[in-house]
Amino acid sequence: MILLLGATGYIGQAFGREIRRRGECFIPLSRRAFDYTRFDLLFDYVRRLRPSLVVNAAGYSGRPNMDSCETERMATFQANTLLPQTISRVCLMTNTPLGHVSSGCIYSGAKVFEGGQLRVERDLNLPGIRALFDTNPERFFGFTELDEPNCTFRHGPCSFLSGTKALAEESLRSNNQAYLWRVRLPFSQEDDPCNLLTKLLAYERIYDHITSLSHLEDFVRACLDLYELKAPYGVYNVTNPGAVTTRQIAHLMERLMRTPKTLEFWRDDEEFYSKAAKSPRSACILDTSKLLRAGVKMRPALEALEDTVSRWHPEPREVVWAPAEPNLQIVGHSAS
Repeated sequence: MILLLGATGYIGQAFGREIRRRGECFIPLSRRAFDYTRFDLLFDYVRRLRPSLVVNAAGYSGRPNMDSCETERMATFQANTLLPQTISRVCLMTNTPLGHVSSGCIYSGAKVFEGGQLRVERDLNLPGIRALFDTNPERFFGFTELDEPNCTFRHGPCSFLSGTKALAEESLRSNNQAYLWRVRLPFSQEDDPCNLLTKLLAYERIYDHITSLSHLEDFVRACLDLYELKAPYGVYNVTNPGAVTTRQIAHLMERLMRTPKTLEFWRDDEEFYSKAAKSPRSACILDTSKLLRAGVKMRPALEALEDTVSRWHPEPREVVWAPAEPNLQIVGHSAS
């Protein structure tokens, strides 16, 4: 039986749907139903419940975007750093495996092959770098799980969101029964404020950059596959292979969604940061070789994008189960 924390969130709901599709028993919890930020309550609950896995899909990435993390720093720190530490401690003390949803935003840039050498380029929006990606994307390689994060409080500049996510990873690495699943700009075919495609449609102008992406359903399937395959615990970049530009995404949306408006872009970084953004953005490419070696394969990013955009559903998906109260008994395949 799986205990799912953050069950009402964008990623948490996707985990619930996938766990249910697999016919697994699970209990979905939200903070409104049960304050799992309190160590004493969570420890007692996990000790009595004895789940086979705790999935932490809770966190705060900001509404309408990550800039709100700069003004809501206490809430961001509590959700992204302190809460994962609390959950990890409970799991260690109860000998319970943990699956934690981390983020690729703790990196900036990529590895670029130029002049016969592979070097790290932190700013992928430099004119020469961007031109190289447009003509030779095969020269760009992602950060692996062995690469030290470079968009953190230790290695700035970084957003407050990135800094708190990196701190959580640092603390959870000592848990030898934990998966750290890195997601990157999740998207799906249903409208949702946390969906990358929804955000792009809502923006007055779009910031054009190079990035890795995670199709939401592909992401949760890959995470649960790692657990079911008994892959080694540790950090995994769980993104669709390859990298894309937001301009490529916009072109797909205009062609396949038939949106009522033309998607416009900020002229350059200077205009974007002077008029729109309050925090530095993390544009990065992640390497997924470790995921593939573990026996988990995800669709290429462009393939997943084209399929998703062609099936765009402008209405949010209805939640088909409700978060459980902590004292409910497990019945059937969920606690709804």
